[in-house]
Amino acid sequence: MMKIRHSLLFPIGLCLFLLAVDAAITMGLVSNMVSFLHRNGRGPFAVAPADGSPFLLAGEPANLVVDQGHTANAAGGTALILVGFGGSIALWLERRVRKKWDRSSPFFHIWAVFVLLSFLLTMVALIYTFVETAKTGGQVIDLGVARANPPPAKYPDDKWTPENWYAAVLDLPLASANQRRVINGNLTIMRAWRWNLVSLFILGFTLLSLVALEVLRARQRDLQPVSMVEVLAGPSKRPSA
Repeated sequence: MMKIRHSLLFPIGLCLFLLAVDAAITMGLVSNMVSFLHRNGRGPFAVAPADGSPFLLAGEPANLVVDQGHTANAAGGTALILVGFGGSIALWLERRVRKKWDRSSPFFHIWAVFVLLSFLLTMVALIYTFVETAKTGGQVIDLGVARANPPPAKYPDDKWTPENWYAAVLDLPLASANQRRVINGNLTIMRAWRWNLVSLFILGFTLLSLVALEVLRARQRDLQPVSMVEVLAGPSKRPSA
């Protein structure tokens, strides 16, 4: 008989909690960036070169790459809703079924598949985000081109992630110290959610490893899944063999 105390359900629950918290943080940081892009990030920003007359720069470039943000938000949402909330139900049912039947809940096995899919989505988001950031990194805003394209026109050259665009904007001689402060604060948030994907990936991998190991342990000990009808019905005692 496989006792619950000898299982990996407790470390799975702990890792699940940490993953859900980290996923919520990721979604919050990405949402903050989106809010900034739709408000203060739109500009325009006053630029005051030392060797020329001031001009206005549109807050966003013509070629702004944002798909990596959507992917990261999807990864966070999947980890929070399907894995986090779904996992809470799966663990509750698993403990209940093991206590009454010494077998495994089918919901736990279904949830294990979502853990795998969530991890793969997080891995894609991590790779995609860092690749796009690296591809568009190190670029600078040409003052001549910027001056020739005042708002409502947008800076036409190159492709930019929000993080790299606003980092380049901070390299310009902005006339407003307040705008510089706001951009700098939001740039920190953009970098934070990108790096937070690393911890989301690590936690997702750890959870996947624990869940996979527990599924294998259950099968090795002949904990055959019971039907969902039996799980929900919950008889008062185990049926005799």
